[in-house]
Amino acid sequence: MMQSPESGRERFLGFPLEGFSLFQSLLLSLALAFLTFFASTCIAIFALLAWNYIGHHAVNFADTYRYVGFPAGVLVLVVAVPFFLVLWVKAKVRK
Repeated sequence: MMQSPESGRERFLGFPLEGFSLFQSLLLSLALAFLTFFASTCIAIFALLAWNYIGHHAVNFADTYRYVGFPAGVLVLVVAVPFFLVLWVKAKVRK
C-alpha cells in the first residue's frame, strides 16, 4: 500500500482504499468472493480435465466446485469482509 503525495489517501494498485460506504464494502467483498470462486473453479476444471485425459482417470468434475471453488470463495470472503469493514470504520472515525 502506498500513500499518494497529492491527496494523502492510501492506494493499492492505483485504487483508493477509503471512501467506501457499508454497502459498497459488503458488495466489494462479495464480488471478490464470487470472482475467486469462479476463477479457481475454472482453473481446477481445466487442471482436472488434463489430469483425466493424460492419466486416464475418471475423477468427477463436481469435485472442483466442492473441494476447490467453494473453499477458495469462502476463504476470500472471510478475509475480505473484515478488511473492508475496517476500512469503512476507519473512514467513519476520521470524519
